[in-house]
Formats: sequence, structure tokens, C-alpha cells
Amino acid sequence: MNIEDFRSYSLSFEGAYEKMPFGKASSEYDRNLLVFYVAGKWFCFVNIDEFDFCNIKCDTDRIDDLRERYEGIGPGYHMNKRHWIGVRFDKDVPEETIRELVERSYEIVVGSLSKKEKEALGAL
Repeated sequence: MNIEDFRSYSLSFEGAYEKMPFGKASSEYDRNLLVFYVAGKWFCFVNIDEFDFCNIKCDTDRIDDLRERYEGIGPGYHMNKRHWIGVRFDKDVPEETIRELVERSYEIVVGSLSKKEKEALGAL
């Protein structure tokens, strides 16, 4: 998987869009973070230059199992460790698992939206 494939996949979900919101961050790494949103809420982000890992929202009851199963899954970078995981692209996490986790992250965020927001997305 490369940044173009990852980006295309993340944008394939209904209402998904991207921004680079950290243009004024003090570190170059943070300035290069590409964040994927739905209805104004993050569901994933990745550094476009390094493409070393992504942060993904995750079901809290799956985090421990995923971290035990894969060396490449750890706590989310700068995020609430109860709800976010970091997935390294250069480790043992299969591409299909990464795709499934990104899709589930999107679903978690959509599930948290108000009825009005879901209707606007066509999710009801």
C-alpha cells in the first residue's frame, strides 16, 4: 500500500473528505499530517511524506486483541489511547486488515453522528 492507494481508499466512503489542518504546527512531521473526516469528525490520519503509520479510531473492545496479535499496532499518536490505535505500515499488519480497520473507524464516527447529520450523509 502507498499513500495514493491509502488516500483513495479513505476518500471512497460516503461524505469522506480530507484536510491538512496543522499548517502552523511547530514540527514538520505534524504539518504533513493528512486528516480524513466525515461530517467534521476525524476517522483517520496519516503523514503524507513519511507514510510510516496511520491513526485509526477503533472499537475499545478490540484494541487489546489487535495489539497482542500485531506488532505493528500500538497506541494512537497524540490521541486518546482508549479509542485510537496507531498502525505501522512497515510491520506485520496485512493490508486487508488495515483497510478493514479504516472502514470500521469510518463506521464508528458515522454511528456517533446525530440523526440530522446521518440524513445529510444518506446514512439512514
